[in-house]
Amino acid sequence: MSFFRVVWVVLAVVVLGLDVAGIPATYEYHASLCTRGAEVCAQEDRITPQDARELREVGLSPGFLAAYFGVGLPMLVTLVFVAVSAVIFVRRSEDRMALFAAFMLLVFGGAAVSGTMHGLADTGFALWFLVSLLDYAGQVSFVIFFYLFPNGRFVPRWTRPLAASWLVFAVPFVFFPEWAPDLIGALFFAFIGSLVAAQTYRYRRVSTITERQQTKWVVFGLAAALVGFLVVLALGLFMQSAGRVGVVGQMLLGMAIYGFILLIPLGIGMAILRSRLYDIDVVINRTLVYGLLTAALVLIYFGGVALLQGTLRGLTGQESTLAVVASTLAVAALFNPLRRRIQTTIDRRFYRSKYDAQKTLEAFSRRLRDELDLASLSTELRDVVGDTVQPEHVSLWLREPAGDDARNPSRPASGYAEVGAPESERGEQR
Repeated sequence: MSFFRVVWVVLAVVVLGLDVAGIPATYEYHASLCTRGAEVCAQEDRITPQDARELREVGLSPGFLAAYFGVGLPMLVTLVFVAVSAVIFVRRSEDRMALFAAFMLLVFGGAAVSGTMHGLADTGFALWFLVSLLDYAGQVSFVIFFYLFPNGRFVPRWTRPLAASWLVFAVPFVFFPEWAPDLIGALFFAFIGSLVAAQTYRYRRVSTITERQQTKWVVFGLAAALVGFLVVLALGLFMQSAGRVGVVGQMLLGMAIYGFILLIPLGIGMAILRSRLYDIDVVINRTLVYGLLTAALVLIYFGGVALLQGTLRGLTGQESTLAVVASTLAVAALFNPLRRRIQTTIDRRFYRSKYDAQKTLEAFSRRLRDELDLASLSTELRDVVGDTVQPEHVSLWLREPAGDDARNPSRPASGYAEVGAPESERGEQR
């Protein structure tokens, strides 16, 4: 294991050194104006003369945009990936799966996702090959990580040949992306689907309780990153078709995309470094609730504005701010009722056992106020514990008052009443 620790340190020095060395070339590439057409310049992620004019109008320069897009954001993402990798390496390097995760985050974040080392690719074949090799290692390790996580074994069995296939497929994907790009894209998404299928199978059939919580953190980070990326991409395409993106809009969209990418290393770091992972259920629950709530309120707001504007235009022949005011008030009035409704629906659909347990405890607490008979209360308590916690056995400790002990010296100072599930039920309760 010590050998792999040394390899990680050397690899970290190489990756960060190449990223730092590639900053000047990357900055110059993004700062130079592109005159080959809007579509080509967008694919090459370079500034057009129109972009330069818009920047000057807001008091910025092409150099600022190049430093922001070409260097600043990519280096921020790289540093976060490397930082999470370093923390895992320092604290959990004795665990093989954690050490592999540290390697994956280092090369994937430093070379495959956004590393500025790609600016060195045009300076010579040796550097191009080294940068591409690190990119290849990052792409391969990322996919294999999801085939192995969380216990370090290929589960289910079909993930082993898929991992071997990815080793071959990633060669043209990284080294020769111009070869059949449509086919490469289709196969890439097929592999991504296999990652989801493998993690789902593990979660349902193989993982322990702790491993399931780790899987939730990792899958949550990846899913949130992918969904956020697709939403921002769709929003950018919509704004571009409407002609309302602009350079400032591109800067904000780029910041959002890189922000969502950071959820991947943070989710993996939480899964590996945390020993008590129960908070993820709350995070997922709140994300679902407020994500759906935001989408519903946005649809209600814009739908209400469009509907009221059309109605008022038909009645008065002109637009009015009344539509905006009325839609805003409607959204404000619907916020809490709609949030409670969405919360209840999500609890029933995705957290049914916890939802039923909560309802059972609430009902028991209401009956507890009026219950006076101890035997009946003991039976009621056993049923509630059996329904919510589902143990194999329940024991109830009853402490006698001190006054009764004095009057009855032969009676023990405390009692121990065993309220267990019947023999026929104990096999069913866990």
